[in-house]
Amino acid sequence: MKILLSTTLLALSLHAGASPVPPPQAAGFAANPIVYFVLTDRFHNGNPGNDASYGRTPGKGPGDFHGGDLAGLTQKLKAGYFRDLGVNALWISAPYEQIHGWVVGGKQSFKHYAYHGYWALDYTLLDKNMGTPAELRELVDTAHAQGIRILFDVVINHPGYADLHTLAEYKIPVLWKGWEKATLRDYHSLIDYNNFAFKEWWGPDWVRAGLPGYVDGGRDDETMQLAYLPDFRTERDKAVSLPPILKKKADTRARDLPNTSVRGYLVQWLADWVREYGIDGFRCDTVKHVEAASWLALKQAASKALAEWKANNPAKKIDDAPFWMTGEAWGHGPQRSHWHEAGFDSMINFDFQSAASADWLTLDKTWLAYANALQAQDKPFDILSYISSHDTALFARDKLRHGVSALLLTPGGVQLFYGDESARPNGAAPEGDPQQATRSPMNWDSMDKTLLQHAQKLTQFRARHVAIARGEHMRLSEQPYAFMRVDAKRGDMVLVAPQAQGDILLPAGRFAEGQALRDAYSGQLTRVKQGKIALQAQGSVLLEIAE
Repeated sequence: MKILLSTTLLALSLHAGASPVPPPQAAGFAANPIVYFVLTDRFHNGNPGNDASYGRTPGKGPGDFHGGDLAGLTQKLKAGYFRDLGVNALWISAPYEQIHGWVVGGKQSFKHYAYHGYWALDYTLLDKNMGTPAELRELVDTAHAQGIRILFDVVINHPGYADLHTLAEYKIPVLWKGWEKATLRDYHSLIDYNNFAFKEWWGPDWVRAGLPGYVDGGRDDETMQLAYLPDFRTERDKAVSLPPILKKKADTRARDLPNTSVRGYLVQWLADWVREYGIDGFRCDTVKHVEAASWLALKQAASKALAEWKANNPAKKIDDAPFWMTGEAWGHGPQRSHWHEAGFDSMINFDFQSAASADWLTLDKTWLAYANALQAQDKPFDILSYISSHDTALFARDKLRHGVSALLLTPGGVQLFYGDESARPNGAAPEGDPQQATRSPMNWDSMDKTLLQHAQKLTQFRARHVAIARGEHMRLSEQPYAFMRVDAKRGDMVLVAPQAQGDILLPAGRFAEGQALRDAYSGQLTRVKQGKIALQAQGSVLLEIAE
């Protein structure tokens, strides 16, 4: 009781002595990113005609192509799914062409195709399972018309594995007779890994691969072969011609570039997607495995490309915001790091997934720390927090109401993984690769509608209020737990009780006496009276100034 009294008195003193907040100002995307991360193949099949591209066998296994595509995303955009959810960016799987066949997954437990977009073959073409250039253009234009940005997942650390199908298709003579009948158990015995003809694959100027004629992977983060993948030699300034496999590939748009290094090719290939389609940003994979200079070069080229696209397409752009980049450096937390100097507007925050399951008072300490750090004026930075990921685990399905609330109310940028708003269940977890369970198909036929409505209310509220992402954080009461966020710079403030039910009386914090307020969760209108706010809570309270 003493604690409750002291927090109420603190709130009243804040209310009485607060300086006025200026009128609200519009905040750009970078100030309040609300990113929906979707594995395109697992979301919605909009064009079944592309399901068996390159001779791939579509299926429902954990490593199969399931059929989701760019047309499916566009259909859901047109249906209003993302607009109703309130997100302002879609992070989609890398849509460029992947290796055509499968490799051995887990402990010889499943056939693993590149459905996720992390095993590139040709950066200049769309993967046919994802769709056509016209379908990509329609996706981007439809999203932009709704104020939603499109972010590509991109990888410049490595291309894809040397799979049987691709090696055979491009006539790289390293396969033994009978490779067509390969199984999970004999797959690698059908590849002659001692054959110097592997030089006809990517070539030793392009990758480290530990194959005959190639340099072995190094022992540091930047030169190692991550998961035995070939490692691009992006750190070298040496000019190279096209890799041998692309010289054999009749349909590639890649061309020899004069005096261009491996880094230069990759940067140009990726920037061309921005220049051609108006892609708004990149989520960069395996950041710590590539030197900072390459990421900075990518950011600079993509920024120039987006400016060109906007100048050429003034009616299609959302606004004049610059190109945006976030990065995945495994284990990165909520702090500023040297990666923010390497072109990254934000870095993915690995710490929050475990922090999100804490009780509200413990979360309050986390939120306070985040808000204080992000308001540092000397070197501003941002983070992108999440509660579920394709590389870790899904947040506990029976605690998603709490988890979604924790995420959508956290300071900084946020990333909502597809299906966290609908209680998408875990999929199969094959032996040796349990993370595949996080990549199950979107549960369109079994959505938790109550959870979805909860997420929609929170996300729409967050989208209207930059104070949640950028404001000063103040705890106002402990029972029910309530806090206030105030962004004095942009003139925005909110008061939130994330878990509250029934008749409650909250301290008004910095809301002025007599101020008309609206609870965005229930739709109720109320006013500040004698420094207090009375209303009937219906699960959560999301208070904003009533216009």
